[in-house]
Amino acid sequence: MQNDFLPITPAEMRERGWKQPDFVYVTGDAYVDHPSFGAAIITRLLESQGFKVVVLSQPDWHSVRDFQKFGRPKYAFLITAGNIDSMVAHYTAAKKLRHDDAYTAGGKHGKRPDRAVNVYTHLAKEAYPDCPVILGGLEASLRRFAHYDYWDDAIRPSALVDSGADLLIYGMGEKQITEIARRLRAGEPVDSMHDIRGTMYAVPTKDTPFGGVECPSFENVCASKKEYARSCRLEQDEQDHVRGKLLKQRHGKMMVVQNPPMEPLTTSELDRVYSLPYMRAYHPSYEKLGGVPGIEEVRFSITHNRGCFGACNFCSIAFHQGRYVTSRSKKSLLIEAQKITQMPDFKGYIHDVGGPTANFRKPACNHQLTIGACKAKQCLSPGVCKNMEVDHKEFVDVLRSVRSLPKIKKVFVRSGIRYDYVMADKDDTFFKELVEHHVSGQLKVAPEHVSDDVLTLMGKPENSVYQEFVKKYNKMNQKIHKDQYLVPYLMSSHPGSRMKDAVELAEHIRDLGYMPEQVQDFYPTPSTISTCMYYTGVDPRTMQPVYVPKNPHEKAMQRALIQYRDPKNYDLVMEALKKAHRMDLVGFDKHCLIRPRKFEGRSQQKVPGQKTQNQKFSGKPGRNDRGKNKNEHSRRNTVQSDRQNSRQNTGTDRSRQKKKSIRNVHKKK
Repeated sequence: MQNDFLPITPAEMRERGWKQPDFVYVTGDAYVDHPSFGAAIITRLLESQGFKVVVLSQPDWHSVRDFQKFGRPKYAFLITAGNIDSMVAHYTAAKKLRHDDAYTAGGKHGKRPDRAVNVYTHLAKEAYPDCPVILGGLEASLRRFAHYDYWDDAIRPSALVDSGADLLIYGMGEKQITEIARRLRAGEPVDSMHDIRGTMYAVPTKDTPFGGVECPSFENVCASKKEYARSCRLEQDEQDHVRGKLLKQRHGKMMVVQNPPMEPLTTSELDRVYSLPYMRAYHPSYEKLGGVPGIEEVRFSITHNRGCFGACNFCSIAFHQGRYVTSRSKKSLLIEAQKITQMPDFKGYIHDVGGPTANFRKPACNHQLTIGACKAKQCLSPGVCKNMEVDHKEFVDVLRSVRSLPKIKKVFVRSGIRYDYVMADKDDTFFKELVEHHVSGQLKVAPEHVSDDVLTLMGKPENSVYQEFVKKYNKMNQKIHKDQYLVPYLMSSHPGSRMKDAVELAEHIRDLGYMPEQVQDFYPTPSTISTCMYYTGVDPRTMQPVYVPKNPHEKAMQRALIQYRDPKNYDLVMEALKKAHRMDLVGFDKHCLIRPRKFEGRSQQKVPGQKTQNQKFSGKPGRNDRGKNKNEHSRRNTVQSDRQNSRQNTGTDRSRQKKKSIRNVHKKK
């Protein structure tokens, strides 16, 4: 492959005839030049504006040497932790160390530090104290205010203060970095750039700007959980580019100031960003290490939109990208699809035409164009807003056009759809074409839970909406003679989920007839509404108390209930059912989740004439009692014979033989 990547070594920089870079872009990910990676978009955008940009990928953070190898950048270090928060990259929801990293060559773990933006900034400042440092990316964006840190189980200050950076870009940063770079080239110092939307800066409290809204201080949110909840509410309310106000938060003697959000890119601006000369691959130097696994999901995929007015409470997208949806033109999408067909390893399948939510193409309603997204309200929860303009026509046209291109066999929609938005559409054209043309055997959807109490706190629609979607999906598959399935994403231990709710979810899975291979425990990532509930025990929108399952053992029980068929989870499931007073789900009837292991020291197997626990509760004969006398004599002889055989064995053999005979009895039953 021709190396048209941006330089990642001093030698590659010199090959371009550069003596000094304008910007050193530092990232916690391996260097992947693909538009699904923020590093690729920002660096290519700066390159298109005539700047010399080098990429310092996953530098050694144990010394300052890597930060000095390109020399001092002319304008600034640009620092990001990578595509995801470095702590999420390192640890599971149970705070256990992950064994791999999808954004590192060979999937190797440990190539970036914890809280990478802080560590990288300290090293950049050590290398060149007078060089500006500008933060961006998801980690900086979500940690821009004082925030609850799940791994410390404490409040941490704004990443701007914690790191010592000069400026922080939040949200999607193309417009911000373009303005900053232009003004740096014009000779303006970074510490005077206090008027750029979508950025944050810190000043002494005596220089605090007038106006705006002041959030509770860092000291106050550390001291009071209610103050933290109030701060969270203000931060979420003002995250709107139309009506959002300037926000301030005191950190000791410094005032952190957030300018209002930057306007989202227009369709033509998005088209230009996605037309930049991406290599759509990882840097060739990673080939010998096994490549970068994170590109596999997006190599043959197309992003067609940004923003999400679904705004689930546990999701960070609304706080990062905003609730206002923008999309690329059909022409731009077709050009990218044609480029994909020219890739040497393309087999005819576009893996996804999607985004944060695949089936959104425009803002939720016309009101968002002039007055912004409604404060303290959600477009799709608890139900579809009466002002919602539901329309899939444009997306249908896009999908039809992409799948009609030469060399394309199939176009899938895999990044997730909002089924409640689909159900609100009176025109079934999109739904029919989705099922007929764009499902790869399994359609992934995210009901997350079945308890309406929990769903309300998640910001999701009622369970009945999902059940109606399931019926409609199955009916459509029957109509077009396809055997396709739904794969629901489910979450355990979200705030509000009591043990009875977890049991209800387990019963739902039982009725579906399958066990999920993967279960997502609620993960309290920085600055989401659900994370605020987790830390404070209140819903910041209402300030009403919320039950929070925090105990690791309780969380393990809730998780085990979702995978109740796994033998390793038996003890946890039994304990959970006892705690929920649902021992009616232990037995041999088809509605039971698990079978009893023992009855008073004897085998769990039911003996002749004994009623199941369910029968004891109902007083009615079960199916196993009907005609029970038919083979009763044979069963008794079998049990007696097996008991005699077992007496001839000792120790472990005796126990093993007894268990074996009991299973045989059950088979005969």
